[in-house]
Amino acid sequence: EPEQGVLTGVERILARTGIAAARVGLFVHGTTLATNALIERRGARTALVTTAGMRDVLEMGYERRYDHYDIQIDHPQPLVPRQWRFEVDERIAADGRVLRPLDEAGLDAIAGRLVAEDIEAVAIGFLHAWRHPGHEQRARERLAARLPSGVTLCLSSEVCPELREYERFSTTAANAYVRPLMAGYLTRLRARLDDAGLACPMFLMISGGGLTTLEQATRFPIRLLESGPAGGAAFAAAVADELGLARALSFDMGGTTAKICLIEHGRPERTQRFEAAREYRDIKGSGLPIRIPSVEMVEIGAGGGSIARVDALGRLHVGPRSAGASPGPACYGRGGEQPTVTDANLVLGRLDAEDFAGGSIALDAGAARTALARAVGAALHLDEHWPAAAVSEIVEENMANAARVHAIERGRTIADYAMVAYGGGAPPHAVQLAHKLGIDTIVVPRSAGVGSAVGFLRAPVAYEVVRSHRARLDNLDVAMVGALLEAMRAEAVGVVGGAAAGASATRGAAAGATVGASSSRGSAAGDAGIDRLLAEHVTIDRRVTVRYVGQGHEFVVGLPPGPPGADLGAVLHAAFEAVYLATYGMTIDAMQTETVSWSLTATAPTSAAVPAFVPGAGTEAQRVARGFYDPAAQAVVAGHALARHTLVVGQSVDGPVVITEAETSTVVPAGFRARLTDGGHLMITRTKVATRGAGA
Repeated sequence: EPEQGVLTGVERILARTGIAAARVGLFVHGTTLATNALIERRGARTALVTTAGMRDVLEMGYERRYDHYDIQIDHPQPLVPRQWRFEVDERIAADGRVLRPLDEAGLDAIAGRLVAEDIEAVAIGFLHAWRHPGHEQRARERLAARLPSGVTLCLSSEVCPELREYERFSTTAANAYVRPLMAGYLTRLRARLDDAGLACPMFLMISGGGLTTLEQATRFPIRLLESGPAGGAAFAAAVADELGLARALSFDMGGTTAKICLIEHGRPERTQRFEAAREYRDIKGSGLPIRIPSVEMVEIGAGGGSIARVDALGRLHVGPRSAGASPGPACYGRGGEQPTVTDANLVLGRLDAEDFAGGSIALDAGAARTALARAVGAALHLDEHWPAAAVSEIVEENMANAARVHAIERGRTIADYAMVAYGGGAPPHAVQLAHKLGIDTIVVPRSAGVGSAVGFLRAPVAYEVVRSHRARLDNLDVAMVGALLEAMRAEAVGVVGGAAAGASATRGAAAGATVGASSSRGSAAGDAGIDRLLAEHVTIDRRVTVRYVGQGHEFVVGLPPGPPGADLGAVLHAAFEAVYLATYGMTIDAMQTETVSWSLTATAPTSAAVPAFVPGAGTEAQRVARGFYDPAAQAVVAGHALARHTLVVGQSVDGPVVITEAETSTVVPAGFRARLTDGGHLMITRTKVATRGAGA
């Protein structure tokens, strides 16, 4: 009953603030439940019904090894075992011709086997259903009539209507696999919220960085996989936009992982594909391909709970294994004996042992030193603070290397970006990581420790529609493109309109319009004014993936505003070649280009408000002497610590200093200066030209 944890948190917040449940106007939720179900393989008993001859697509995958030199390689196992993958005679050609009619008698026989195997969810994926879904739709009707009412049926033409059958089948199977778990959880949570008096609209954060309705979340729970990280990216993008930073690198570090995302002009990079449940966290190709709109991030197995160890060759590794919350790091005093990044930060003077997590957890520095000395110091012949320094150096270099590669693969120069660091684990490492990357400006926002949650409040209601359609740009049917985009717009606006109508008000209400919610589900049927309001405030973003004819991969380019013009093909070709040139340093002369997929995203603002910044009183009396390790000096230096809430707007503090708060600590080494901005953010800048850190 994971909903009980949510309700407990809500009850404590309402009790502490003295706010009545009925006054809450909007409930926004993000969850890792679907992600954990995929990683831990505890989803529903799922079957796949597919075109004859396509049964083993999930197992064959891309037919390549993600690690060429590992003869013991573990390939990701399909969510659907072979005995539960069923073939049915049917075939629609890519052009829509029915080559073989759907074998409905064969479907009846499959239904009997599904019942006998006690199957809870069924993914239906036919070969060209992304373009011609008729047979999939009929298969659902036939199976639904013969299966128990509680069995989930998911169509690939609805979950992922795009070409490339392996990714489409994998995404559909994953959606079916987690849907019973997620639907049950979200439905119970909604009912419990109603019982608690929170009869307000409920939105769910999705991987693409927007909010969606309960109905859409239970239908396509696979879109919630990266909801937490997406909220963090929305938070970083809003902070960068507020501070006028055209290019920002978001750095999110929590308990188990660190995530990095490139943000330009207030927009996080986005992708249509990522991998879930990787066998090896940092190796591309070792996970299950999921094709959904998502914020583009690189993930590193490095968080506060990441465990440090020395292998048989004397090499120090940090992560991806994590101590978790229980028993947690050795310094928590809960039985953990393996050293973690948090233990290293405590020994290096970066954390306050008495006031960690606002004083709710007392840290044992002696236990941290003992764990580091035993697991790292003894193996590497290091003493004093050096085992902790080694752990810190390794984890920061791992993150720096991942960030460099991520930027280079996208044709970006990472030193051109400012860093926005959030999550409880990021601020202690942010300045040193920026130093390694050649970044001179670092921002630690207010509420950095809960940045993802604040990002939920900043996220708009959004829905993205993707359709595959291949077309040569030198002979583009503009009328057909216009019809396709209009159909996509109608679908996206329909979903977003219903969601936004359920909120108590849009930002447009400031102009005098009010949107009422007629029920706890956010229904506002019959209110004709809502359509006019949404027409004024829903924004549309259109993109298309383009590639050279004959190539297997593509780049995303934006469509110009307005109806497609006669020169659309030439405009898209030029935009594609500009991206191609920036990435590869060349273009291919006289090579024709083609579209692969078209996407359209509709967004509408919500009425959620981010808490206003309340400046502190500011006093130098709260400075206390503190020695902490400075990597640039390679020594423990004499500095001081002060509480963040005592800073006044505009006040600057030169390093070495540790700025503490309930959620995290920010380390400012010598050569850097921290200043509190008008919005309550810490802006850290380099005060002198210094040699870039190791590996830069």
